[in-house]
Amino acid sequence: MATSHMTVSHELDALSRVTLVPEHAQTAIAYVDGLASDQRDALVSLADSNHVVMRAFQVVANQAGNNSELSAWANGVMAKEQRRIQNALTFLHHICEELEQGGCPVTVMKSLDHWPDLGNDLDLYTTADEKRVCDVMLNRLGSHIEPRSWGDRLANKWNFAVPGLPESVEVHAQRLGQTGEHTAMARRFVTRRVPRTLQGLTFMVPAPEERIIVATLQRMYRHFYFRVCDILNTSALLESGDLDFVELKKAADLGGVWPGVATYLKIVCDYVREYRGAAPELPPGVLAAARFGGEIIFARGKFLRVPVMPNGAELYTRQITDTAFRGDVPATLRLSLLPYLASAAAVAFRITGSDKGIW
Repeated sequence: MATSHMTVSHELDALSRVTLVPEHAQTAIAYVDGLASDQRDALVSLADSNHVVMRAFQVVANQAGNNSELSAWANGVMAKEQRRIQNALTFLHHICEELEQGGCPVTVMKSLDHWPDLGNDLDLYTTADEKRVCDVMLNRLGSHIEPRSWGDRLANKWNFAVPGLPESVEVHAQRLGQTGEHTAMARRFVTRRVPRTLQGLTFMVPAPEERIIVATLQRMYRHFYFRVCDILNTSALLESGDLDFVELKKAADLGGVWPGVATYLKIVCDYVREYRGAAPELPPGVLAAARFGGEIIFARGKFLRVPVMPNGAELYTRQITDTAFRGDVPATLRLSLLPYLASAAAVAFRITGSDKGIW
């Protein structure tokens, strides 16, 4: 186990050690070496779910020493993943070009934050309306629209299947958030976007502050779990010095999610500190706004979980209260639907084993 404060599975602990402290990863690498073939396959699946295949197995390959079998296996895992990434990156660049030419200013969210890894879905945000988006995706790219849930409709989120691309393309049109409650904050993803070049291809991505915002929306207001990549991506961004905390709070206050942003950052830093013994220092204002930290994290399944009750519910209550106080009636009404969607999703999952028709 990584720590007496956080309950982390052996597999997640191994991935955390090789990616967060690669210079001291021999214990984790010995653990990987001792796994049977099916257990290694499960570890690769876990790394894939946590978007750290390239970052984790590069360390295993580099530190395998004279163990040629382990090194060859790790290199084989990376070679397969690299082929997937190259194909997805090529398609993504073409999709972005077509959307831009079709009058849809677009920002690539989340997917490229994991580099040299890549997400399993390709997430985009645009300030264009959904009719223009669908016209480009269907008529210029030959894709088709995948079934939409009630949550997708509220959030104005569209999923497209593009021929030749295994990954789904998820486009958020003009709105962000579980119920599409964020509009003013969402526009910043285009007005403040910045270029990023990977393997000779240039993409428009969110500014550092919006990268933190979208990670917070996903982890603290939707899924209530962290992946190893979230820890790595955010800690690297904090260490880069590129994050403007004043601008970050300004953006978060637009959507009433500053407590969630502060809590997200504290959880990341607490987790990093458990492995490295040190972590990026957060400003006093961030620490004061955080509602809890890494002490509440626990491993279940493939991820690091945040308890929905009472922790996640507290953040939701603060968000809807702040939104109502600001007089944003449309966003408040949208947010008020969330408990009903969550209840319906829970019932659907118990009955059918799937909540896709809701979320």
